[in-house]
Amino acid sequence: MMSNFRFYRVLTITKKEFIHIKRDKPSMIISFILPIMMLMIFGFAVNTDVTDVELGIYDPSATYESKMLIDAFIHADYFVDTMRLTSIGQLEKAIEKGDIKVGLILPEDFASSILRGEQANIQILVDGSDPTIARTAMQYALLISNHYNLNLYTSTIESGVKASPMVLYNPTLESAKFNVPGVVGLILQNITIILTALAMVREKELGTIEQLIMTPVTSFELIIGKLIPYIFIGIYDFVIVMILSRLVFGISVSGSFLELSLLGFIFLIGALSMGMLVSTISKNQGQAIQATLAFLLPSVLLSGFMFPRQSMPLFIQYISATFPITHFLIILRGIIVKGVSISYLWSATVAMLCIIFVLIGITAVSFNKKLD
Repeated sequence: MMSNFRFYRVLTITKKEFIHIKRDKPSMIISFILPIMMLMIFGFAVNTDVTDVELGIYDPSATYESKMLIDAFIHADYFVDTMRLTSIGQLEKAIEKGDIKVGLILPEDFASSILRGEQANIQILVDGSDPTIARTAMQYALLISNHYNLNLYTSTIESGVKASPMVLYNPTLESAKFNVPGVVGLILQNITIILTALAMVREKELGTIEQLIMTPVTSFELIIGKLIPYIFIGIYDFVIVMILSRLVFGISVSGSFLELSLLGFIFLIGALSMGMLVSTISKNQGQAIQATLAFLLPSVLLSGFMFPRQSMPLFIQYISATFPITHFLIILRGIIVKGVSISYLWSATVAMLCIIFVLIGITAVSFNKKLD
């Protein structure tokens, strides 16, 4: 075999393959542009440091001493002074809605306790639905409180501040309560997009899509008929992973399962539309797989599934906000872990619905043009 080897024939085949790649624009983009885009995006986004944690403050004391403690919190680069609340109830509701991750509660006699040489007790309420942020936020709060005490001692005031952290929703800080709901969203998205994209492209490769176009079936009827089986598959996937989450990991739905199912179905329709959109821009199943991976990988890393979004640069947060999964993860963790209703998750719900409606519109127009 080696005796018949001719290098010029290898060069001929190589030249032919380069010509094929040059003419295949999707492959050109994936090969030369996508690595640069992923490096720039993931290089900024993949960050395990927890910073800029949203902080809510309730300070009935409103004294110089309390202001000094609050300044110590918001000037430490760990927390962001997100809102000031006028009651503990408002602060708790802000944590339920996800507007803040940490609540700082000062007593009304904060300043007088310190000036009398007594210990002033402050409470730190922490959203435990994300154990990574909760653990780090508690460490930051205790560190800042201790540093504040050192400043008091150097001022010859023999008193101190005692911080008492309290974790809400996930007191034991189990990672499974944060990770499993996220996995549910990813399964619903990834499997649905992959199956839909490959199924539609397979029709084009086999030539059966042209045969269907020649029948009296309208484009809308064709789209609906193709999607219905995958809707049932998506519903099955959702139900089975929720059952296994309960049986294997002990994760139960704290909120309304009906609301969760309704929003999950809407998200499923968005994932199906994304799969169809991938199929319209792909000429074969190889391109469909490449395009699907190019979408799924950023959605996993930027959605908040693995890394806290508030630690990402602002422009990366804007990019991640365009993924429906980003908002669906907030909904999943809010209903499953916190037990809150849609009324507390309206911003994430509206954002997800808007993105999905836009996605469905683009997909419908693109698919109709492709059929025409």
